[in-house]
Amino acid sequence: MKTEIHPAESRGHANHGWLQSAHTFSFANYYNPKRMHFGALRVLNDDRVAPGMGFGTHPHDNMEIISIPLSGTLAHKDSMGHQGYIQKGEIQVMSAGAGIRHSEMNGSREEEVSFLQIWVMPNQKNVAPRYDQIRLDESELKNNFVAVIGSAEQPAKTWIHQDVRFSLGYLDAGIIKTYNLSKKTNGVYIFMIEGDAEVAGENLSRRDGLAIVEADTINILATSDARILIMDIPLQVSSF
Repeated sequence: MKTEIHPAESRGHANHGWLQSAHTFSFANYYNPKRMHFGALRVLNDDRVAPGMGFGTHPHDNMEIISIPLSGTLAHKDSMGHQGYIQKGEIQVMSAGAGIRHSEMNGSREEEVSFLQIWVMPNQKNVAPRYDQIRLDESELKNNFVAVIGSAEQPAKTWIHQDVRFSLGYLDAGIIKTYNLSKKTNGVYIFMIEGDAEVAGENLSRRDGLAIVEADTINILATSDARILIMDIPLQVSSF
């Protein structure tokens, strides 16, 4: 097993006034040649958007885009005809495929919205654009890791065009769990949404990341109440 810690404070930061963003991997004006991606995981942004502000209509293609609200409300609208709101306890996925246009705005004029924006490189090019939005049963996540995003071949609560398994768990302090990788050729990226844990012998705190390769199983001990996102990702990226 090989591990590499990405402490929260080592991330790139952008302050646009209305947007505060922390970039785990190179993004926009943040460039770090050692942090370009982790296998098919291309973007992991920790975004906070001021009330009434947001990302106006803009295009994407050939990327799988995932939004996980942590607090507040996102207002979504896209060229496929979808329009609505996404809140904490929900997950939004979009396959940009052959091309989409969308906006993601703060759905409130009083409260900030905080969310994770994740991009995954797809295993197919120019697929038909697709949108899905799910609500999680948070009681199911308590002291358990639940597969929330999978592939079309191995679906979880929802799926994207890549052989991934994203799992969420809300662990009480002192709980020990063992995570089994979906494939030996995959790697795992652990992101500590909240709390503290010892993962594969490494101590992680809020918003720290940990890249793990050459592992079959990973031991996780919550040292405080913790919310943890596990991204089980192909390390080899398709070239089109």
